[in-house]
Amino acid sequence: MQAVSAGLLAGFVGFASSFAVVLQGLVAVGASPAQAASGLMALSVAMGLAGIVLSLRLRLPISVAWSTPGAALLAATAMPAGGFAEAVGAFLVCGALLTVAGLWRPLGRAVAAIPAPLANAMLAGILFTLCLAPVRAVAEQPVAGLGIVLAWAVVARINRLLAVPAAVLVAVAVIASTAPLPAAGWIPQPEYVWPDFSVAALTGIALPLFIVTMASQNIPGLAVLSANGYRPDAGPLFTTTGLFSVAGAPFGGHAVNLAAITAALCAGEGAGPDPARRWIAAVVAGATYVVFGLLAGAVTAFVASAPPVLIQAVAGLALLGPFGGAMLGAVHAPHGREAALVCFVVTASGIAFLGIGGAFWGLLAGGAMMLLSRWRA
Repeated sequence: MQAVSAGLLAGFVGFASSFAVVLQGLVAVGASPAQAASGLMALSVAMGLAGIVLSLRLRLPISVAWSTPGAALLAATAMPAGGFAEAVGAFLVCGALLTVAGLWRPLGRAVAAIPAPLANAMLAGILFTLCLAPVRAVAEQPVAGLGIVLAWAVVARINRLLAVPAAVLVAVAVIASTAPLPAAGWIPQPEYVWPDFSVAALTGIALPLFIVTMASQNIPGLAVLSANGYRPDAGPLFTTTGLFSVAGAPFGGHAVNLAAITAALCAGEGAGPDPARRWIAAVVAGATYVVFGLLAGAVTAFVASAPPVLIQAVAGLALLGPFGGAMLGAVHAPHGREAALVCFVVTASGIAFLGIGGAFWGLLAGGAMMLLSRWRA
């Protein structure tokens, strides 16, 4: 029962704490409400099934999640010229790269070799704009915005994991009391999107999405498992999550990967005293994600009836922790700090040059500064 309760908590926290970020990201790159609901469903089902398959096969607590940093990247990216079809093409390429990273070790090592200050600075730049949303919410809708922020702040003092779900519950109560609920669209329908490919989408979406997913999700996910005494071969884990990402991409899912925060819930002592039985928690979490996926239409329809600034506020609160960690990792070491700041500023600027978003140019600018400093040294 301890493993079951830990799995249920992990599934609830994993979904409730970042579904708003996912919806914001899909809409930003051109998804219609129906396509966003399909994407949320595809991601929930894909990460649930991937976690169940890996945990049952390896008898290890392998938790899988959607790429929250990847969703934040999408939310900060301009809609591709070809619309959502080009974004779906980029999702497919990202899934293929994740699969290859598991099959061909040099690719995974190349991503791991990206200097940590640059990877963290790029992620911080991606998250920065969204983290301003709670401030905008308080300015535009003081009562509702303050209620959401205060719920998050108070619950965080008691249990940090439940802080964002508490903010979600307050937002739900505010929305339900002020916005009329839609009469249709509650049942999610898979929306197949025929992918389109462009150089701009591949360099502006697929490549940064792959990098932030590997550097900010897969590698920390492995570290959490190792810290709890589990050391599985990384290759099959990357390959499996990559294949599930490829399967979900045509229906609007951007990427699934190893979890970090929910992995700690399923792999730690809270999931039971016997480490050999904690895989049950990951299986229960996966089943919970699948159930939430079947409710994706209701979630999306409800969110669509809400003032956008309130949903953005919840998303911003969910990303404050990752933003703080990324900024600390970017500037902690004096060596490379200047290059990391350049990467952060360029990425956060949101520029789009040659149709390619700021994340790519930020990484390029920071890398150039780092090479220049090493050459001068």
